[in-house]
Amino acid sequence: MRRIHRLFTPLAAVVFVAGCATSDPYGGETQRNKTLTGAGIGAAIGAATGVLTGEGSTSRRDRALIGAAVGAAAGGGIGAYMDRQEQQLRERMQGTGIEVDRQGDEIVLNMPSSVTFGFDSSELTPSARSALNDVAMVLTEYPETTVNIAGHTDSTGAADYNQRLSERRAETVGTYLMQNGVQRQRLSMRGYGFSQPVASNDTEQGRAQNRRVEITLTPMQQQG
Repeated sequence: MRRIHRLFTPLAAVVFVAGCATSDPYGGETQRNKTLTGAGIGAAIGAATGVLTGEGSTSRRDRALIGAAVGAAAGGGIGAYMDRQEQQLRERMQGTGIEVDRQGDEIVLNMPSSVTFGFDSSELTPSARSALNDVAMVLTEYPETTVNIAGHTDSTGAADYNQRLSERRAETVGTYLMQNGVQRQRLSMRGYGFSQPVASNDTEQGRAQNRRVEITLTPMQQQG
């Protein structure tokens, strides 16, 4: 029990630091610091790996601490990388109607159809092109992320038609990003029709929320 306690103490400090919160300068809300969270998760994984894989005379406690340090550096590095990318995207997307949402080490850009496409259309609006120019600039500056583009519709009309429309919209966004310098191998485009609603399709407000394109940015190191 004493050995377990000695191991737990430094790891508890990491978890405590990872739980600290910082103020969001853009929305005024308090949010978890993603860099510290990544470091905390990395430390925990590294510690476990150090215990399981270490050999020789090095104690289990020392192996855990070494693993925690390596894991924290890796997790914190990814978190810091995504922090900087998130900040730039938030700055550039202000006033565009495009929402920037942070989900762990992923960044999701929610592009409503009112910003991106006209009714029953897969042609980008001028405002969407302007916003995507800024998105492309940030993506080319941060090449260590994959870009997953998902098209969604509401439930109005036939399922197969909506599926094709969502695919065309995702392809349109992906093609535009490629034309503005984002490498093709980073991109994945897919349409989901009305299979993944975020609101009720029983109201116009809900249907408007469901008509959207989501761009999810994922750090490549996280994917292994």
